[in-house]
Amino acid sequence: MNMSNPLYVFDLDHTLIDADCSTLWSRFLSREGLIKDPDYLAKEHKLMLDYQRGEMNIHEYVGVTLAPLAGMTIPDVDTLVARCVETDVLPLVYPEAKRLIAQLRAQGQQMMIISASVSLLVKAIAPRLGIEHAIGIDLVTGNNAYTSVISGVPSYQAGKITRLKDWLQVNPEYSGELTFYTDSINDLPLCLEADRVLMVNPCQKLAAQGARYGWQTLSWSL
Repeated sequence: MNMSNPLYVFDLDHTLIDADCSTLWSRFLSREGLIKDPDYLAKEHKLMLDYQRGEMNIHEYVGVTLAPLAGMTIPDVDTLVARCVETDVLPLVYPEAKRLIAQLRAQGQQMMIISASVSLLVKAIAPRLGIEHAIGIDLVTGNNAYTSVISGVPSYQAGKITRLKDWLQVNPEYSGELTFYTDSINDLPLCLEADRVLMVNPCQKLAAQGARYGWQTLSWSL
């Protein structure tokens, strides 16, 4: 890669924030009384355990967790998302993440979030963190509503590489050095594509890979 226009890419969940925004969103919906399935949070928790092992079926996860939005309009959902971001997500942003983002912004560096959470969450969170570009899992929409069906390639595991390459085709000026921050073994494919990897509180599996490749470890906390 040419080194002229670097790009700083961040995973979101457990990298910039001390939580998973999808789980925060699920709990928010439950707190708001919008969940009809009494087993909803238990199902979400089981799927997140699969994610932590690198074994989650992303289509199943999106299908389960987005089901409560059936019958709601896109503006209604986006209003709820904005509230959730304000009350549940922003208080969990790592102070070290805030300082790093501010430093990179002051340097005029280009930043992006690529997350396996749905884009309706990721694209609401990114600007609140001061990050201009965001890629998440896109959903099929219809009749002014989100569905629980994934549109295109999900930004999960190797899909993050596909989505990033698609973005770089449209924005070739940022095809310089790629620095990637993540905590998760699910991001190993993109780690292996990046020029520089920084592991934020890495899971055990990613830490083992990091030791093999000499990646730097960052310990962030609230």
